[in-house]
Amino acid sequence: MPETKTEQRSVRALPLVGAPVADAIKREVAAEAAGLKAAGVVPCLATVLVGDDPASAVYVRNKVRACEELGLLSERYDLPAGTTMDELLALVRSLNAREEVDGILVQLPLPRGTDEARVLDAIDPAKDVDGFHPVNVGRLSLGQPSLVPCTPAGVIELLARAGVEMRGAHACVVGRSNIVGRPAAQLLLQQDATVTVCHSRTRDLCSVTREADILVAAAGRIGLVRGEHIKPGATVIDVGVNKLDDENLARELFEGEEAERRVEIIRRRGFTLVGDVHPAEAAAVAGRLTPVPGGVGLLTIAMLMRNTLKAAKRRVNGDG
Repeated sequence: MPETKTEQRSVRALPLVGAPVADAIKREVAAEAAGLKAAGVVPCLATVLVGDDPASAVYVRNKVRACEELGLLSERYDLPAGTTMDELLALVRSLNAREEVDGILVQLPLPRGTDEARVLDAIDPAKDVDGFHPVNVGRLSLGQPSLVPCTPAGVIELLARAGVEMRGAHACVVGRSNIVGRPAAQLLLQQDATVTVCHSRTRDLCSVTREADILVAAAGRIGLVRGEHIKPGATVIDVGVNKLDDENLARELFEGEEAERRVEIIRRRGFTLVGDVHPAEAAAVAGRLTPVPGGVGLLTIAMLMRNTLKAAKRRVNGDG
């Protein structure tokens, strides 16, 4: 039977924050990029933004800034929302053909009516730093070297650098998206974890997730994973990024000063970012817990930079 709140452990979960790991990865990338530059090679990332979605513009700006900070070149292509498929595909093909461009990132989502799959398939797999091309997806599933989706790769880095034992552990991934859930499961398998993938059709979700030593929540649903879903002492990785505009729900998810801080953010900005895990309940049961924001999300750009560096190294000498 699930523990009641009075039966839950009095020890609070240790926060598993992303900033130190992201900073360490960025330092490593900067050092390697400097070495390549000394040999006359500068890794280059080309970002393509179609339309005027504000969130997408912020993401692209952050990626360009990261390149500048780490000594990578960046090329940014801002296209109007009315850009045709032929025009977009022509740009992708031109970037494929340029040897000095190591990574190509087409920012998603694309405007309605654009065939995203066709655009992503057009990217050279060797330059697919998002890791979404079918060739890279296939290589990942076979355990072969590939460019891996950045957020799942960040999950593995966070676990590894925090000293969380994955070999032999039971890992459960809640969510089966091609962007996070499926690749996260594949990467955990490669770390010799025993992996279960849950989704919206999983029967008795609690009975499955409570067996997990490592629980990865990536379903896109606010507060889906509650205390009753978590094995006492488990490591819980919350990949969800959801906008919450309900003050009452914010007070239910958080406790004390944090609840009031979140309510104030909602009043000021209109929303606050929360994950797929109920933070107050999870903190009373889990051993380690990533915050949202401040957890896995901080690693995504760091891993993108590392993928760009990896693509450049392969261009130069087949390494990486």
